[in-house]
Amino acid sequence: MKNICFVQSDLNVGGIQKSLFNLLRNIDYTKFNVDLFLFQRGGFFEGSFPKELNIIYLDVPMRKYSFMKFEKVAKKAVFELPEPDKEYDLAIDFNSYQNACAALVDRLNAKKKVMWVHNDVAIKLGGEWKYRVLWHFFKGKFKIFDRFITVSDGLIDSFVEKSGVAREKISSICNYIDVDEIITGCTAAPDDFFPDPNKVNLVAVGRLCYQKGYDILLDILSRVCKKRDDLAVYIIGDGEDKEALLKQRSKLGLDDKVFFLGNKKNPFCYMHLCDGFVSTSRYEGQPLNIMEAKVLGLKLYIAKNLEKYTGCGLKGTDDMEKALVEAEKFREHSFDRLVSYNNNILNSIEALCSEETNG
Repeated sequence: MKNICFVQSDLNVGGIQKSLFNLLRNIDYTKFNVDLFLFQRGGFFEGSFPKELNIIYLDVPMRKYSFMKFEKVAKKAVFELPEPDKEYDLAIDFNSYQNACAALVDRLNAKKKVMWVHNDVAIKLGGEWKYRVLWHFFKGKFKIFDRFITVSDGLIDSFVEKSGVAREKISSICNYIDVDEIITGCTAAPDDFFPDPNKVNLVAVGRLCYQKGYDILLDILSRVCKKRDDLAVYIIGDGEDKEALLKQRSKLGLDDKVFFLGNKKNPFCYMHLCDGFVSTSRYEGQPLNIMEAKVLGLKLYIAKNLEKYTGCGLKGTDDMEKALVEAEKFREHSFDRLVSYNNNILNSIEALCSEETNG
């Protein structure tokens, strides 16, 4: 049995948390003893893990450490570990944003220390000042890791360019997609969602933030809806840009075309009732929402720039306006169970445990 630990800040709503949730619900616990270190109790995904997973909560001031240079955090941070001498075959900073997560991995007795990379850091650094601030404080942590795993091949060149990490230390392992959860979830009947069967109903899923590009989508829809009157778009998610997007929707005259549904514990039963899935994200790590829509057999309307992040050769369009003008009803849904895709991910985790550390 291999000993693995994952270090994550919290289990709140988010793509990183969802990808961790999927993986830890499906990892083979006959091969791995798994510890999950968390710095915050509660959260959207808490209480839904297998009993074999050992969850350890630590009282650590994450925000304080976020605005200190990593080298200082590594020296000052205090971690009261239940088994301070426990040896791990693999210690993973799954968060990749928080200094506290990296400092804990640095402190653990592990044969190999790995950091997961969830986003296109070059684009994120260029477009988000808050991330530039975090990067300034945490970039010193890269030297403590033996390996780096990006969640799609499309992130590797960007990470090499900005981090200075040697290319040979980096490889990709896509996010695990919990197909059973999706298929089971879509059999439920939501009591607050009744899309018009005479319209082409599209769904978008994701946090209401700059990265997800909903402002781009609304601008496109304002032009599309001048050419057709039978389109409805439902957006599942919440976030800091909600008020700005609501104002933009009204300004563009889309109040009767675009509907914000908020966060949903089970988005799949909503998605399954729609004809297609749309995404105009500015960038991704690997878009879980697109992969979930693929499982459900939805027609995909995704921007061209997202192709390199999908990890399975999905094609996007460089003319989203034209694609949505031509969108049609699509009711011949069939499930894609992603069998070989998910098996490859679990096999890659096992191989990561066993490979020799490369300097």
